Amino acid sequence: MSWQGTDKRKAPVAFVGKGVTFDTGGISLKPAGGMEDMKWDMGGAGAVTGAMAALAGRNAKVNAIGVIGLVENMPDGNAQRPGDVVTSMSGKTIEVLNTDAEGRLVLADALWYTQDRFKPQVMINLATLTGAIIVSLGHEYAGLFSNDDSVSSQLTAAGEAVGEKLWRFPLHSTYDKQLKSQIADVRHIGAGRGAGSIVAAQFLQRFVNDVPWAHLDIAGVAWASKGTDLHPAGGTGYGVRLLDRFVKDNYEG
Repeated sequence: MSWQGTDKRKAPVAFVGKGVTFDTGGISLKPAGGMEDMKWDMGGAGAVTGAMAALAGRNAKVNAIGVIGLVENMPDGNAQRPGDVVTSMSGKTIEVLNTDAEGRLVLADALWYTQDRFKPQVMINLATLTGAIIVSLGHEYAGLFSNDDSVSSQLTAAGEAVGEKLWRFPLHSTYDKQLKSQIADVRHIGAGRGAGSIVAAQFLQRFVNDVPWAHLDIAGVAWASKGTDLHPAGGTGYGVRLLDRFVKDNYEG
């Protein structure tokens, strides 16, 4: 998706969304209890689509790109298997250890494609990526991971203004040891359960190059069992207001 609201020579802001339209876990099948809710695993893609519509709807004076990776994760005779090695769009090989960590594989290619083709001035991805973020933050905050302090501050301020709160987590090379593989350039999950959300962000960071970037893990806030003043029960639309305000406050003109 593309919105051109200013000089076409100006680099765009880019939004990337995970869009797993249904996630069974694949060969690493999820437990049956609660699986019916996994239709919300496209929350990141939904937020990106909504944000792009919001920018166009108010004629925002910005160039923006929206990229969504739409897939379904199902068991099948041709499904990806634990132990497979896949080659990403970047050329890096990835050892797959659990097919239920599919979202980061989708994002790896979507992020690489976006930064390589569109050369954005900033790139933000949103994804219902890890259950670990719910353990950390519950359903009140989304997790924020960024390689740029300014972008992190801008997003946090925008979230506070619109009621879509963010809490920043660290990114550091010391976590990379969990991603070392003996048969590929990188494995896509860590060796243990610790710091699952951080390790996932460390994996994604390998596919953004030097672009100012932030990853928002919205697994705990994309879906709600009860409605609030901001949304009905079900999909919350988390991220649409946040991204729109982020652009309005920092990137228009």
